[in-house]
Amino acid sequence: MRTSWRRTLLATTATATASLLVVGALTVISSPASAAPNYLVGWATQNGGTTGGGSSPTTTVTTAAALTSALGSSSASVIRVSGTITCSGMLRVRSNKTILGNAGATIAGCGFTVNGDRNVIIRNLTFRNWGDDAINVEQNATNLWIDHNTFTAGYDGAVDIKRGSDFITVSWNRVHNHDKTMLLGHSDSNAGQDQGKLRVTYHHNYFDGSNQRNPRVRFGNPVHVFNNFYRSNGGYGVASTMGGGVLVEGNYFENVRDPYHLGEGSSGPGTLVARNNHFVNSGAGQAGGSVAGIPYGYPLDPAANVKSIVTNGAGAGKISV
Repeated sequence: MRTSWRRTLLATTATATASLLVVGALTVISSPASAAPNYLVGWATQNGGTTGGGSSPTTTVTTAAALTSALGSSSASVIRVSGTITCSGMLRVRSNKTILGNAGATIAGCGFTVNGDRNVIIRNLTFRNWGDDAINVEQNATNLWIDHNTFTAGYDGAVDIKRGSDFITVSWNRVHNHDKTMLLGHSDSNAGQDQGKLRVTYHHNYFDGSNQRNPRVRFGNPVHVFNNFYRSNGGYGVASTMGGGVLVEGNYFENVRDPYHLGEGSSGPGTLVARNNHFVNSGAGQAGGSVAGIPYGYPLDPAANVKSIVTNGAGAGKISV
C-alpha cells in the first residue's frame, strides 16, 4: 500500500511534467540508436570509458568450473560462453573482463557478481532460474556495460546495482516472466555511500511484462532512462526515491497503468523529469522536480518508433559478437 504522502504528491504533480527543468547541457547525437545497437552510450562511456578485456586473449568456457575460474582470474581477458552452463550461487567477476555469449549461451541457476571491481562487459547471454540475482553490482564497482542479455524466471533482481557503484550502462536487454527487475540502490539508510554515485543509463531495454523496478532508483542523479519499451508491467515502470533524480525520456509505454512515480513503499520521493514519452492504454505518470544534466551525447529514437526498434533488437541472440 502506498503512503499518504505519495497520494498527496500524485494529486498535485501528475500533470506537472511540462513545467519541469533538466539542469545542465544536453547533446543528442543525430544518428538513430537503432542503426548501431553495438554502440556504447551513456554513463559507461565516462570515467575513462569501458573496454572490458579489450584485445586480450579469448577463452571459451563450457562448464561451471571453467567459467568460475575464468571470471575470477586477475588477468584481463575475453570469455566466450558456449552452450548451457548450470551452476549455483554467485560467480565473482574480476576487473577487465568481456563476457560474450555464443549463439544460445545460457547461464542457468546462478548469477554474476561484480564486487568492487571495474571495467566489465557482459553481453549476449540468457540468464534463467537464478537463485539470488542474475547480475549483482556492488561495493563501488565502476564502468560496466550490460548489453543484449535476456533475463527470465529468476528469484530476485535481474540487474541490481548498489553500494556506491557508478558509471554503468544497461542497454538492449529483455526481461520477461520475472517480478523484481532492476534495483538501483539497495537501502534508504545507505546515503553516505550512494549519494553522488549510482549514475546509470538504461536504454533500449524491453521490459516485457516484468512487474516492477524497471528501474527503482535511490540516490543516483542523474539516472537516464531513455528509449525503453514497457509492455504490460503490472506493478509500475520507474520509481524515483530517496533524492534520486531520473530523466525518463522517449520511452514507449503500452498497457502500463503506472508508468513512473515518485517514492515507493516506505522510501520517500526523489525527482523525475519526463519528456517525449509515448503512451498506449497507459497512465499519465507522476513527475516532479528537476534532474541534473546529462553529460554525454546519445542517439535518441522517436518514442513512437521504440516498440518496433526494441522488440526487434533487444535481448540475447539479436547481435553478432
